[in-house]
Amino acid sequence: MFEEAQYFAPVATREDGSVVVELAASHPGVADPVYRERRNAIAALALNHTPGDPVPAVAYTEREHEVWALVARELAVKHRRYAATEYLRGCERLGLPSGRIPQLQEVGDLLAPLTGFRYLPAAGLVPLRDFYGVLADGLFYSTQYIRHHSVPFYTPEPDVLHEVLGHANALASDRFARLYRLAGAAARRVRTEEALEFVSKVFWFTLEFGVLAEDGEDRAYGAGILSSYGEIEEFRGMDIRPLDLAVMGTTTYDITKYQNVLFRAESLAHLEDVVGGFWESCDEETIARLLADSTVKQGQAGVISR
Repeated sequence: MFEEAQYFAPVATREDGSVVVELAASHPGVADPVYRERRNAIAALALNHTPGDPVPAVAYTEREHEVWALVARELAVKHRRYAATEYLRGCERLGLPSGRIPQLQEVGDLLAPLTGFRYLPAAGLVPLRDFYGVLADGLFYSTQYIRHHSVPFYTPEPDVLHEVLGHANALASDRFARLYRLAGAAARRVRTEEALEFVSKVFWFTLEFGVLAEDGEDRAYGAGILSSYGEIEEFRGMDIRPLDLAVMGTTTYDITKYQNVLFRAESLAHLEDVVGGFWESCDEETIARLLADSTVKQGQAGVISR
């Protein structure tokens, strides 16, 4: 229900050096001064982090740990029912704590021996090219705050539950980790903003909201689905289409609602072949052809509809 690395509350540094996170009027924590101060303090930790240093630790409160424990427990049940086998293998390999929020440094220390990935702290918005680009180096930008305790199964923005429960379990898989790295390499390779947007949309409809066929049913591997208590129950009822790079790279979506259009790979190998192959070699010329192909398809659809 949010766009990775883009749908964040703005973060500003005042003249006195203090950090403030501007929550929207509709945010569940906007009227809670304690929560707002926590958000400010956690954002400041990320802003003051020096690349190469250990990720600063957050002194999470008991209530914050309780939110993690509740959501992690409920999602674990849903994962066994709806998640792709390779994602479940990643969960087993990583062994995240279920009763407390793990520190990002701790998550990286668990991931590094498995797939080489580590986490970087993000106060809020990370520029699109930076967010995707560092994936090529085995780095993943992550927030450290957790959603408001009044609505533990909802967040209007990516929080540590999404970033870690959703993404880190996938990053513990060699096969998924390779796809993340390929996406990062593609983001660095392309030069235009149009091509970068195309690469990011393919990421959105796969590693964020991807579905694959397994044992005769649809299973989720996208972090956006697998970190959402509600969406994981609804995704099988959405408009699920075959993988199509031209369509995925040009399809618009509403970040405030459940994704009503999803794309299904026929297997993990199919995903690696189509999407991994695209990210491995794509450039402006490749994407220009796909954009032209998308225009043709849209025109044909218009003819058919008339």
